[in-house]
Amino acid sequence: MDAKNLYYFEKAPVSKAVAHFAVPMMIGTSLSVIYSIMNAYFLGTLHNTAMLTALSLTLPLFAIIMALGNLIGMGSGTFISRLLGEKKYDDVKHVSSFAFYSSLVLGLIVIALGLPWIDSIVYGLGATPDSFGFTKDYVMVMVIGSPIVVLFFTLENIVRSEGSAITSMIGMILSVAVNVILDALVIFVFHWDVIGVASATVISNLVASAFYAFHMGYKSQFLTVSVKWFKATKDILSNVLKIGVPVFIMSIFLGAMSLILNIFLVEYGDQAVAAYGISSRLLQFPEFILMGLCEGVVPLIAFSFTANKLRMKDTIGFTIKTIVALAFAFGIIVYLISDHLIALFTNDPKLIEMGSYILHVTFLSLFITGITTLFTGVFQATAQGTAAFIMSIIQGVVLIPVLFIAKQIFGFHGVVWSLVIADAVAFLVGAIMLYILRNKLQTDVDSLVQ
Repeated sequence: MDAKNLYYFEKAPVSKAVAHFAVPMMIGTSLSVIYSIMNAYFLGTLHNTAMLTALSLTLPLFAIIMALGNLIGMGSGTFISRLLGEKKYDDVKHVSSFAFYSSLVLGLIVIALGLPWIDSIVYGLGATPDSFGFTKDYVMVMVIGSPIVVLFFTLENIVRSEGSAITSMIGMILSVAVNVILDALVIFVFHWDVIGVASATVISNLVASAFYAFHMGYKSQFLTVSVKWFKATKDILSNVLKIGVPVFIMSIFLGAMSLILNIFLVEYGDQAVAAYGISSRLLQFPEFILMGLCEGVVPLIAFSFTANKLRMKDTIGFTIKTIVALAFAFGIIVYLISDHLIALFTNDPKLIEMGSYILHVTFLSLFITGITTLFTGVFQATAQGTAAFIMSIIQGVVLIPVLFIAKQIFGFHGVVWSLVIADAVAFLVGAIMLYILRNKLQTDVDSLVQ
């Protein structure tokens, strides 16, 4: 680790250290929203509804591939940050090499399992006769490119784990920039429609992965992509999987929850589904800002967990205050101009009214989800695998019965409020577990520093 990164880990004022780690991640996660919007925009210029449908239908597949990258990336990344705090630098090389090559292997497994079942996957995603061909094209490209996509999400986490937050952000910006440029080329110049957009995504991930690999191989003092450092020991596998698996499950649950909510809203008409879709897209931006904040400070918390317990506490406290301030600021904006925000997507008065109502309700949980994400990050950073696993499933487990009960009692309003209720329960469970584990964290730190 270079002296600059070490300064932010160990000596910089907590507010400055949090800004160093979190701001680049917040920018990067915000760009990912633009990333998805631009793909839809370029395909939309072709005025073919079946193509846009294919793009929407393949989101769950992309989410699964991304989740595989986060499985290795988050699991390895938090382990690396803890090892840096313990100054076990050779172990860091072993873990980073393991992360690099295991990501490629996971991607190859996706290819081996996916290619023979392409048609079944496309039908499973819900493709109609009109969208089947376009959906199959996108799925084919994403399955073949899965080693690259998995690698991209893994390396972004690994680079950030050593404190190179700016480098991590540059890689994300590079991916978005290349994707947008290639989208324009494949649509307007080469006329490759869905295959072109899917290929642009894979190629942009390849470029960013090459950037990260170059940094790890030639710029970083402790990270490596050299196969000679590769190890898959029980200790590495245990530490990676106990954090990575809950992250993977959480990603799957989030996608499933969105699907379940849509199923419940269909009963109230297309306008209800459309209103939820618009409001959830608008909510995505502040959610991703807070997610970037919480994920950005994970390496700092993990490092401090093994190096300086008081600094870990100060980091968590400052991050909570920042979440409160950001959620309050976003909330004021939404409650003042919610109608105008919904009107950016539609001129239907009823849809604007319904969308504004959903936006008001769901924004109530912005602070709750921000703190809950931080709880999860703390459990990941401090290697509390069981707590991280519980946090990964609690919201999804609670949401389904709440949806059934709330819908029976309050109808449409119950469905809308059910997500807020599930968020509140997850928050309470996280707070209780953190309170229970506070003594264990103290004991763990004391044993590590002795």
